[in-house]
Amino acid sequence: MVANAIGIILYLVLASRGWRIPQEHGIIPVTGEPFVWAQALPVLGAFLLANIVWGSLLLRYRKPKRGLWWLLTLGGWLLTICVDFAHH
Repeated sequence: MVANAIGIILYLVLASRGWRIPQEHGIIPVTGEPFVWAQALPVLGAFLLANIVWGSLLLRYRKPKRGLWWLLTLGGWLLTICVDFAHH
């Protein structure tokens, strides 16, 4: 959970570089999204892979209580993606 919290913060910091500034809406038609995604996407991909492995291990060894932590982590990442997309 701590590693995922650090990953969420790192992802938001990297992704926020491509967010539009509200005062510039309509003035600058393009943001630097391709460059931002080149930095933020590997973070998202690494944590996605790690969480898939974590979830599959929980299913394999039948750890239902720890699965709740995994679901909370999934919710945190989904909220993070929603925050990121809301700022584009």
